[in-house]
Amino acid sequence: MSRRAGSAGHSTLAFVESPVQLLNVLEWAHAHAPGAGLTLVVLSPTDPMTRGQLRRMAELAREEGHEVRWEEARGGPGAPFQTIGGLTGRLRRADRVVLGDPFSRYVQLLLTITKARDLVVVDDGTATMEFVAQLARGERLVRWHRKGGRPGARDLLFAPVSARARHRLTPSDKRRVTVFSSMPIDETPPGVTIHANDFAWTRFRFGPPRITKGADMVGTSLVETGVVDGERYLEAVQNLAKAHGATRYFAHRRESTAKLHRLAAETGLEIVRPDLPLELIARRGPVGRTILSFPSTVVHTLPLALVGTEVRVAVCDIDPAWLTENASPRAQGFLSGVTGTARDVTRLSMVSAV
Repeated sequence: MSRRAGSAGHSTLAFVESPVQLLNVLEWAHAHAPGAGLTLVVLSPTDPMTRGQLRRMAELAREEGHEVRWEEARGGPGAPFQTIGGLTGRLRRADRVVLGDPFSRYVQLLLTITKARDLVVVDDGTATMEFVAQLARGERLVRWHRKGGRPGARDLLFAPVSARARHRLTPSDKRRVTVFSSMPIDETPPGVTIHANDFAWTRFRFGPPRITKGADMVGTSLVETGVVDGERYLEAVQNLAKAHGATRYFAHRRESTAKLHRLAAETGLEIVRPDLPLELIARRGPVGRTILSFPSTVVHTLPLALVGTEVRVAVCDIDPAWLTENASPRAQGFLSGVTGTARDVTRLSMVSAV
């Protein structure tokens, strides 16, 4: 039976734009606000797979006793103004704001409105590592796969808002900033409190899973973000699946349909589009005895979600030859860092993709 939250915590507003962010808000609430309800605002994206996972996660949040407010934040030209206008009152009254993506322009704009004295950043995957490092070094907030490129016109227009949001995310005598993360964090900004996310809520609610004999593979959106060449990725997946006997491929929510069709046709893998974040899918089971992944968030989160089981998480590095010409100069170093800092995983040799 799920713990039902009370109503004492509705001065806490949480903003999420992805299923993983919503999951980590639930983990934070379980660990640091037990029994207190919160208002969880979903700034809904447009792609169907993400929306579907968010709706399933919203159901779980309601079962935990939290209020969920679904905003069609990208439903047309006027949607942002309508969304922000409808949230302004609550933002100004909130004592605490929890957010999942400090790089989001939407979230940065909302941060300029709030007067909350307590800000909490929960994981948005490996981007959290980069956010904390940039905050510690006093840099402007730029996603790792875009860093090194020239700012576009929209970046320049939004720069004052981004700078103000970054100021709001800097601790002061008027404001506390906490990062709740399962990621390895080497550089801690002065005054920022770090709390570890060990996926206690996930393990409390689901599993342990039934474990199958085979291997499963986790997909990545590195092709879609322009970091890895599509042909190289296809060949690498094919070789990795063959070497380790993988039969299922859990698609990332941002992977294109055309790419997944090719993967299925040319590798023979069963393509699975999860209806929940992979941490919950794996914990519910059934799941392969080995989970194969390229550098991504799951090499940090799955070992925590699956602690106490016999599942092995194995990670294969990205060969520099797979990177596109347009990949950020920081891409290889960042991806290597994601793999190198992962705990309780098996490192695999790079698979040849020629």
